[in-house]
Amino acid sequence: MSKIDDDGWLYTISSKRKLIDFNFKEIWRYRDLLFLFVKRDVVTVYKQTVLGPLWYLIQPLFTALTFTLIFNKVANIETGTVPPFLFNLAGVSIWNYFNTCLTATSDTFTTNAAIFGKVYFPRIIMPLSIIISNLLKFGIQLLIFIAFYVFYYVSGADIHLNSGILFFPLEVLFMGLLGLGFGMIISSLVTKYRDLKFLVSFGAQLLMYVSAVMYPLALMREKLPKIAWIVEYNPLAYIVETTRYMLLSTGTFSWFGVLYTVAVTLFILFLGIIIFNRTEKTFIDTV
Repeated sequence: MSKIDDDGWLYTISSKRKLIDFNFKEIWRYRDLLFLFVKRDVVTVYKQTVLGPLWYLIQPLFTALTFTLIFNKVANIETGTVPPFLFNLAGVSIWNYFNTCLTATSDTFTTNAAIFGKVYFPRIIMPLSIIISNLLKFGIQLLIFIAFYVFYYVSGADIHLNSGILFFPLEVLFMGLLGLGFGMIISSLVTKYRDLKFLVSFGAQLLMYVSAVMYPLALMREKLPKIAWIVEYNPLAYIVETTRYMLLSTGTFSWFGVLYTVAVTLFILFLGIIIFNRTEKTFIDTV
């Protein structure tokens, strides 16, 4: 979209796009629409439900409780001096943000085909609104983690924050960008290959088990060294492990893991933008 004064038009919409087209100026121009979509996502998800926004809290609490019973009580996975429930709640909270970003953005084109086919706006606003709205939900779930953190700290548990907590917002940012990148790639592929739509939720569950959500990364290296590379090559595992290191001072911190995560995230994000921009020109013919 560009400004043309000679013809009397304010803007013209063209199908010609650059390979990497992330027009911040145009997205800012449509910021009101972006906030409208964010509000829609937050308000309508649990509309007409009995418990409403309480589902934001119920899901991570029951997931962390289930992991504690199965992996810590039954399977005897040790979490050091950190209470197992708090250990799992930290992993589940950060994982949920990635999972909801991935699953929600992976269906962007097929879910919003009716809107996309009628009116123009920067299509990338839709997945961006999902990332922002889920950030609000993550903030609510983080308050629950803080409440249990204070409870265990007052009860005498050996937990404490470290200086790395200053970089916690960056951890959340990269978790969201990674979910956005993967989501845009899958959303573009779903327009042609509908099987992927059913694979996303199933694949996300499997991915959680190789992302060190319910066990320390060091335990995987110790118990299953031959297949530990599956977890070590997974950037999500480093994000979860580093987050627990920042919040609970447990686990390991690796500069290689940080740099590897940043590199993979930026690569997936740029790849997602390229595929998303190419697909938005022709998706209406295949959806």
